[in-house]
Amino acid sequence: MTEGPIPPRPFLPEDRLPQQGPPRPPGFYARHGKRALDVLGAALALLLLAPVLLAVALAVRLALGRPVLFRQVRAGRHGRPFTLLKFRSMREGPGDDAARLTPFGRALRASALDELPQLVNVLRGEMSLVGPRPLPLAYLPRYAPAQRGRLRVRPGLAGAAQAAGRNAVPWEERLSLDARYAQRVSLRGDLHAALGTFHILLKGHGVSAPGHATMPRFDAPPPQPDARKGGDSNTSG
Repeated sequence: MTEGPIPPRPFLPEDRLPQQGPPRPPGFYARHGKRALDVLGAALALLLLAPVLLAVALAVRLALGRPVLFRQVRAGRHGRPFTLLKFRSMREGPGDDAARLTPFGRALRASALDELPQLVNVLRGEMSLVGPRPLPLAYLPRYAPAQRGRLRVRPGLAGAAQAAGRNAVPWEERLSLDARYAQRVSLRGDLHAALGTFHILLKGHGVSAPGHATMPRFDAPPPQPDARKGGDSNTSG
């Protein structure tokens, strides 16, 4: 997986993020409870899943060699860059995803065990247990104004788009679900997204987009300048 060029100004202050309708004022859960559950849940999961993490790390080392972890800079809350952690599922070297993705890597991705190192990202405060999936920084200038609303919250392991079908969900629908989630953060919504994502994982659905080894790149062109305002309607900072 090769990341595109990093935009010069990835940081998006909250008051510049376009909205899809009026967002709900953040309640106690969104302001305090969600982060507390993230820390508690991630710490407990890392403790209980330590044998699984070690077993997967060993399997990756034997199947693919070093490095065991895949690191890539992604856009976090408000577009702030952070380093995403995953277990590696592709061979090193040239070629597209389909050529480098091995049967072992496909099985790892299908199980979502490759995402477990992101529990460390959750503990660091870079991610949440539930939220939109973190995407490459290169996608920031390609979002439509309404889609940028997804950046109001921390990216997550589980989420509304994952519960709707993971990578099988088209980009436009996926980003719309993310933005809608960011407007209405609640304990009930997080539980629904987490359980829905777990259900999709158990069924083995949405591992890849139709006709793709993983997910097609988000290549939507940036919005055209608004002639009435005399500027670019997709300002990123």
